[in-house]
Amino acid sequence: MALNNIFSNFTLKDLNIEYPIIQGGMGIGISSAELSGTVSKYGGLGVLSSVALDYLISQKFNKHFKQREAVKIEIEEARKISGQKPLGINIMVAIQKHYKDSVLGALDGGVDVIISGAGLPLQLPEIVAEHERVNEVKLIPIVSSARAFELICKRWQRSNRLPDAVVVEGPLAGGHIGWRDVEEAYKPENRLEVLVKDVLKAAEPYQIPVIAAGGIYTHEDILQYLEMGCKAVQMGTRFLATIESGATNRYKEAVVNCKEEDIILSTQPGSPCGLLFRVLKESPFYQESLAGERAELCNKGYLMINGKCLACQDRTLAFCICNGLLSAAGANEVEKELYTVGANAYKVEEIVSVKELMSELTNSRNLILS
Repeated sequence: MALNNIFSNFTLKDLNIEYPIIQGGMGIGISSAELSGTVSKYGGLGVLSSVALDYLISQKFNKHFKQREAVKIEIEEARKISGQKPLGINIMVAIQKHYKDSVLGALDGGVDVIISGAGLPLQLPEIVAEHERVNEVKLIPIVSSARAFELICKRWQRSNRLPDAVVVEGPLAGGHIGWRDVEEAYKPENRLEVLVKDVLKAAEPYQIPVIAAGGIYTHEDILQYLEMGCKAVQMGTRFLATIESGATNRYKEAVVNCKEEDIILSTQPGSPCGLLFRVLKESPFYQESLAGERAELCNKGYLMINGKCLACQDRTLAFCICNGLLSAAGANEVEKELYTVGANAYKVEEIVSVKELMSELTNSRNLILS
């Protein structure tokens, strides 16, 4: 098969995306309106992050907004850049208190695609069914196994719905990954290429497109998964390291300067939601937490389990992450910064524009000249 034939448009029913590249939804504030809108402008699928938008938008406009309205506003801000090109949003299941409002706010704002993971989005179709745009939006769950994919399909069928596509995320992804044990995450059967083959087989009877994610870095990596049968790939860290991303300059410089051994999966302490969480170990916020020098201040409460933050209950098991992530997006000057990255972040050598990155990833000289 000719390479130029497989590196073609990514089609989700009536939705046409010029290049088979999805920018991962990175919170808090990294996948901003500027980043996501610009990715869509240059032919990928820009994906906002819904996490803490109530705080970020209230801060931006110096006025209090609830989550549903804040999500709608962020989508409208991204649309000013993307124009009429498709736009997505990532909504984490783990952010329990804002999940439904985030979904409804995304629909209010006219988003085209909702991508949902960090837990199984079993109730997503039921929530979407409450909205008048139920038949317009495309729904994409994130899974880390064929078993999880089949469970989602079975549950969604109760709402007469199936995923419009599925993201298969391997253990090299940044931020939260779908495992709770490091040894388990790195088992040979959990390598991305193995997971992708399993989900491709499971998705074939449904004719559901498969999207590969986690550790994809180059144009050649993209081609590898397209040749396997994936319809697109999702990439986070490459877009984190762009001029348009919402990360602070300190965060971006830390990515450029990091080495492979600087990137770890945090555990004991780990993330309050119980999933493995990949970070730069020299993140100031992480080091402060490890040293026990930070009072466990939980005044944001995004990652609560049964109304409580695990980090506040036992700091040997978890460290609070909300304020550190807000600081890393320049939205909290009081606390130190927490840097989350993908496993291949050490390969980043410079910060580039989204336009330059899309040109590199698509191997399209015409894009950079446009």
